[in-house]
Amino acid sequence: MTITRRTLLGTLALSLSGFPFAARADAWPSRLVRLISPYGPGGSNDISLRLLAEEFGRSLHQQFIVENKPGAGTRIANDLVAHAPGDGYTFLYVAAPYATAEALFGTLTYDRGDLQPVAMAVIAPLFLIISADAPFKTLPELIAYGKSKPDGLTFASPGAGSQPHLAGELLFRDAGVKGLNIPFRGDAASYTELLAGRVDATLTALPTALPYIQSGKFRVLGVASSERSPLYPQAPTLREQGFPKVIAAGWFGFMAPATTPRPLVDKLQAEVARVLATPAVKDKLTAQGLEVRASSAAEFGQFIDNETQRWTVLIREAGLKGE
Repeated sequence: MTITRRTLLGTLALSLSGFPFAARADAWPSRLVRLISPYGPGGSNDISLRLLAEEFGRSLHQQFIVENKPGAGTRIANDLVAHAPGDGYTFLYVAAPYATAEALFGTLTYDRGDLQPVAMAVIAPLFLIISADAPFKTLPELIAYGKSKPDGLTFASPGAGSQPHLAGELLFRDAGVKGLNIPFRGDAASYTELLAGRVDATLTALPTALPYIQSGKFRVLGVASSERSPLYPQAPTLREQGFPKVIAAGWFGFMAPATTPRPLVDKLQAEVARVLATPAVKDKLTAQGLEVRASSAAEFGQFIDNETQRWTVLIREAGLKGE
């Protein structure tokens, strides 16, 4: 066998080995696709995923179903998809705690290498909220109030390691003020305590707080985004107010088992971008307090790496542990 012939046969074998993946991508999806949500029904993760699933099904002529697998700070859903077959029929609608799980909880039941990014979808900006009856009316006044108290400020959050909690810890650190995170189950309990004056502030998504803001019961001191949010543009960023590092938001996107062939990942990535560019979909997501942030797989992977690195530093410096 000559070198030329060996090379030719090797090239042919490589081409044929790649053929099934290309054919599979062209035929995908040929059956029901599972989209795994790490939260229970009714929240912004679940609602936005169901909206996207409906659009995927309409354009790809196949059923996309949402399966809710809540618990353990999203680790149950992460683990399920990390160990699922890489056949293009199981995807994770990953959320922000994915980037902080290892720093908060230590050893996980899955490895980050078991999952690959597909596309980022949306972010949920966090707004700094106080009671309108509080003795402080601005962010500088809130910080000065905290420094005047032996125990500092009290912040309500959905739990240790949540994005509102971590954003609050960033603010405590950069403002040089003591702070105590007080976890509550759900926004309603946090708001009750805030209105009663038993906690000083909270960082929260906009939709659930908006009725209180519009009725004059809550005051918005800022948003923890890099730019003002179109959801409530009158709220200045915390960066504008002297805290350039206090940037945090909830976020959701799609990930797949690491063994999923690239053509299938590319096809879902393109579908996510197409759906998120639809004006009607954007309007529905905005109504849920979400901003569209479509990205490529590579961009989403870099975003996750950046989030992991910066939050790991804060978690270790603050000595935080997951619940």
